[in-house]
Amino acid sequence: MANVNPYLVFNGVCEEAFLFYKSVFGGDFPYVGRFGDMPPAAGQLEITKGDLDKIMHISLPISKDTILMGSDANAASGAIKMGDNISLSINTTSREEADRLFLGLSADGIVKMPMSDTFWDAYFGMFTDKFGINWMVNFDFVKQ
Repeated sequence: MANVNPYLVFNGVCEEAFLFYKSVFGGDFPYVGRFGDMPPAAGQLEITKGDLDKIMHISLPISKDTILMGSDANAASGAIKMGDNISLSINTTSREEADRLFLGLSADGIVKMPMSDTFWDAYFGMFTDKFGINWMVNFDFVKQ
C-alpha cells in the first residue's frame, strides 16, 4: 500500500520549522541538503548567493510509515503563500498522544478547534502552527 508523505515548502524558514517539528516528534533527520550542496548542472538555473544556505531538501520520519519532507523556496522558484494549500492530518493511537501532539505543534500558533469529542466518534482538533501550516489531530475512539 502506498504511503502519503507530506512535503512542505517554506519561504526561508524550513530549517527552523523542521527543528521545531523534530522537538515535538523526536527522531533524526536522515537527510538535510542545502541549495549550496547541489553540483552545477547543465540547464539548471543558477542558485543565488542568498539561497545557498537555504534547505533544498530535508526529511524527518514521524512514524514507521510517514516521512515529513520539506524545502525552502528560492529565487528561481519564487516566494510561496504559506499554509493555504495543505493540511496535515495526524491519526493517533490514544487520546494522550493526540493531546501531546496537539499541544506541542500548536504552541505559538492559532487553535481553530480545540481537542474535543466529535459527532463522528473521534477526538479531534485543528490549528495553524506558528509557521502557517494547517494541522488536524484525530483519535478514532470507536475502533478501540
